[in-house]
Amino acid sequence: MRGVRLAWVSDDLFPFESRFFTTPRGQAMHYVDEGSGEPVVFVHGNPAWSFEFRHLITGLRSEFRCVAPDHIGFGLSSRSDRKDDHHPAAHAEALATLLDDLALQDMTLFLTDWGGPIGLDFARRNPDRVKGLVIANTWCWSVNRDPHFWFFSRMMASPLGQYLIKRANFFVNGVMPRAVGNKEVMTSEVMEHYRNAQPSAAARAANAALPGHIVGATGWLQEIWQDRAAFCGKPTLIFWGSKDIAFRTKELDRWRSELTDVEVHEFADCGHFVAEEAPERVLAALRGFLG
Repeated sequence: MRGVRLAWVSDDLFPFESRFFTTPRGQAMHYVDEGSGEPVVFVHGNPAWSFEFRHLITGLRSEFRCVAPDHIGFGLSSRSDRKDDHHPAAHAEALATLLDDLALQDMTLFLTDWGGPIGLDFARRNPDRVKGLVIANTWCWSVNRDPHFWFFSRMMASPLGQYLIKRANFFVNGVMPRAVGNKEVMTSEVMEHYRNAQPSAAARAANAALPGHIVGATGWLQEIWQDRAAFCGKPTLIFWGSKDIAFRTKELDRWRSELTDVEVHEFADCGHFVAEEAPERVLAALRGFLG
């Protein structure tokens, strides 16, 4: 289903047709579906949306089918006031139903931040439909005993953290600028596209819920990681921004130790959002990997 674009979305920065899929829970899930050929599915994290992958989609759509959804509560997708809709397992369910509806096969999943566990939940359940993985500054295992993640999760789930996220748009205004290594790429126009996608306290419910699930969804994360044999042997390309404030060399090393067919590109000058910070370098390696 095609939809009407919001006035603040720049056709120059985001030159794609907006499409919408009705999830089993009755929500409108926005996604981009550009090009033809073998599918590449881009799965974003918090507080991003499909806009994060615009450079990669533009660079690949002449050869590949690029699909990039917005999780419910993010980007141009509808919002929900039901707490269970904000659990990462619910985002994984919505993603899976979209990919089923599009009947995608032999896909490569490009996963970043929360897109890691959300996308790998699909991979473990549908290993025959996933050809390869691209992992960019993400994780997929329990971190509830790691002080680095535990403190952040508890702080952001606290009344103060929830106030900052919902009332001050803290993830966009506070976290994003600190999470990038190359701050020049996050221009005022680019930042406005992230701010406008989280326009009010009510609209930030999903954005505010996910930090608590870093620890709160430990059981779900453990289930995915226990099934990692379904995806750890697949050809995998890793892009890793070394200046990330969230994911460290420790997480990269764990990926290296678990994946059996892996190519790693570390970007010493980049942080959390490598698709924003180094799109040309990412595209060069990505084309070779997909080819």
